[in-house]
Amino acid sequence: MIQLMQDGPTAMLTLSRPEKRNALTREFWQDMRDTLHQLQRDGRTRAVIITGAGDAAFCAGGDIASFQALKDEAERRAFQADTMATFSAIEQTPLVVIAAVNGLALGGGCELTLACDIVLAAENAVFAMPEAALGLTPGFGVLRGPEVIGRQWTKLMVFAGERVDAAKALEIGLVQIVTPPDGLMARAHEIAQRVAAGGALAQRYGKELINRGIDPSGFEHSTERLTVLQGSGEAAEGMAAFLQRRKASFRSGME
Repeated sequence: MIQLMQDGPTAMLTLSRPEKRNALTREFWQDMRDTLHQLQRDGRTRAVIITGAGDAAFCAGGDIASFQALKDEAERRAFQADTMATFSAIEQTPLVVIAAVNGLALGGGCELTLACDIVLAAENAVFAMPEAALGLTPGFGVLRGPEVIGRQWTKLMVFAGERVDAAKALEIGLVQIVTPPDGLMARAHEIAQRVAAGGALAQRYGKELINRGIDPSGFEHSTERLTVLQGSGEAAEGMAAFLQRRKASFRSGME
């Protein structure tokens, strides 16, 4: 579902599944890592722009139907480790990764922006981490959200599913630049070109140093928690309700 377009030192990766609002398939996670490694090895790519196909969505998150296909704990754990490996690959690549958010960025789509180095948004963009309504929690969002937007805003988005428009996202630090929809890609390419004009080694070391404060130890804990959560009765009810287009009915209290 990733379309790659190369323009000199800039690569554009388009999440191309517009009929599903660019929801992420299970294959996406490995494909994204492979693509980043390919671009890193080619020696000419300096900046990567990630955007979504169509006008409605950047990325609506994971494909919920595919979650139900995870048959047992081992598959759920492997899936969670796969997603974390991809977020980590975006953070660790020496390439500068720019998110150009052209619409809805929900769940895993919002988390994807948290892994990127620079985030631009069209004025019609909307961000949310609504996984609690599915009996889930955003495993990467809870790790990086507090560093980017603070603990309380992260809690509001994670616990209550708060939707954040582009203006509010700019205010709380979730995005750095907001543009009219028809100017988004031009602005993203302009920034990518400025990145490409800088010193490659300086930017590589700069990214390493800026990201030094990121604690990777949370990945394993998050993977284990999400593995358990995906196999819970809450998640089964939440995902079934989503696919049946009804409101989930959760039991009171903890399982």
